[in-house]
Amino acid sequence: GIQAPIGYFDPVGYSTKVSDEGMLWFRAAELKHSRVAMLAFVGWCMNGAGYHFPGYLSEAEGVTFESLSKLAPKEAWEAMPTSGKAQIVFSIFIAEVVSEMYKPHYTQAGDDFDPIGGLKRYKTPEAMLKAQNTELANGRLAMIG
Repeated sequence: GIQAPIGYFDPVGYSTKVSDEGMLWFRAAELKHSRVAMLAFVGWCMNGAGYHFPGYLSEAEGVTFESLSKLAPKEAWEAMPTSGKAQIVFSIFIAEVVSEMYKPHYTQAGDDFDPIGGLKRYKTPEAMLKAQNTELANGRLAMIG
């Protein structure tokens, strides 16, 4: 994409090798992954700061949210029961299936795709473009890690 301060950035040359429809798919995938990365970053920070849910993550295995919050984020992931990891993967799968069911498909919907009505707050096309570019830039930064 074209964004300040770098400008046009396509080091692999996708824009010359892929159709316009393919580029829409790549942009949609980039947005989806960047949103996940931004949420993961916030979760990482919350865990690192010691915030946690009350109660048990797994009563059967004696794992509490508090016990995981005392660990570094990578150690907390390793200490999570396998069933908890499976639930996370299953939730992601369901979210993917549901997002693919929207009609028109998000790669074909253009700038008006707004299934939950969040775009109404942007009164001008310029404000909308600024918000979209901000989300894209923050998402790219979050994906870097």
